[in-house]
Amino acid sequence: MNKNTQRTIDLVNRNLAKRYRAEKRFRFYGLLSISFGLLCLVLLFTDIIGKGHSAFLQTYVALDVHFDADVLGIDNIDDETQLTVANYDGVIRKALLERFSDVRSRRDKRQLYALVSNGAGFDLQDVFRERPEQWLGKTETLWLLADDDVDTYVKSRTASGEAFTGRLSENQQRWVEALIADERIEKRFNTIFFTSGDSREPELAGIRGAIMGSLFTLMVTLVLSFPIGVAAAVYLEEYAPKNKWTDLIEVNINNLAAVPSIIFGLLGLAIFINFFEMPRSIPLVGGIVLTLMTLPTIIISSRASIKAVPPSIREAALGIGASKMQMILHHVLPLAMPGMLTGAIIGMAQALGETAPLLMIGMVAFIVDIPGGATDPATVLPVQIFLWSDSPERAFVERTSAAIMVLLAFLIVMNTLAVWLRKRLERRW
Repeated sequence: MNKNTQRTIDLVNRNLAKRYRAEKRFRFYGLLSISFGLLCLVLLFTDIIGKGHSAFLQTYVALDVHFDADVLGIDNIDDETQLTVANYDGVIRKALLERFSDVRSRRDKRQLYALVSNGAGFDLQDVFRERPEQWLGKTETLWLLADDDVDTYVKSRTASGEAFTGRLSENQQRWVEALIADERIEKRFNTIFFTSGDSREPELAGIRGAIMGSLFTLMVTLVLSFPIGVAAAVYLEEYAPKNKWTDLIEVNINNLAAVPSIIFGLLGLAIFINFFEMPRSIPLVGGIVLTLMTLPTIIISSRASIKAVPPSIREAALGIGASKMQMILHHVLPLAMPGMLTGAIIGMAQALGETAPLLMIGMVAFIVDIPGGATDPATVLPVQIFLWSDSPERAFVERTSAAIMVLLAFLIVMNTLAVWLRKRLERRW
């Protein structure tokens, strides 16, 4: 072996060693990036779950409530008006005063009454109206909803007795500790969070109204976007001539997929609300706006699915006498449907998590009632999270995190369904 050959081999070996080192560094940087991303995700989930898990529990106070007819103002239990306007808060306050008989001043009484939620009277009304003849004049031990400050205090209380006092006075803390010592305070599963609409009082606030608003909005979006998106994809792939106009349409569809979502909100505000004068804050308008936003995603995924169908399928269908329409409806669309459904589900998941376009069309309103249809005033889950995150009460912090957990659960389920459908229904050619 001469010197030139040896130099060439040494040079090749050095270059190979350098290339291998570069490849190892590249792999290391890739693993480092993935690890960093997973770490951030774990920290995010840990923070959200750590703050939000307590929202699924709610504090209740046990009181010996005497349904005094004089205090309630009821002399005829068959009179629905009397049952409706009865002084249920009065019997709750009387029960509190009997439990803490040393309370005398007006200021202390107000602090004592504040231990129980403002909505406890409505709960008591529901209980009483079921069997008024059984409850009137009797004393029963009932579990009533505690105020959000008491709820926060109880949830943050450690084994050593330390807790977040917040706005509770020393007297209120002493009364709460007395109730805890008598085992008259307990935490139960917070059904209110899933069965009620929004409220100014944290302990009465729930996400049912937002979930129903999201459901109606997504229904409108799906009904409009999927047929239009599939029809547009079929036309562009099977019928549209290849010229500068179709090229322009394809470029604009791809560009619309990257447009910030708030632009669609401005478009909906200008056209549907200002020009057509449709009502603000209804799922119908929200669904139309989200349809415009999700259409590019559905069209692009549907076109990709149609392209993936082998040309031999089309040729075989046409060869046995099928028309072009029959070839598309009976052969191409059924084979492309798994990919189309996957794109639709991903588009719906994207629409479910959107906030900005819905803020622009007024779905940021404070809605207490549960919407019953697409034309009733409503908000959606992401906007509900936005509203709660801006509330000053500490109890809304945990409810904000809990609502985020519910939203993430929906998104994970929808994306998992999309992956499952693709794996389950796709065909490899």
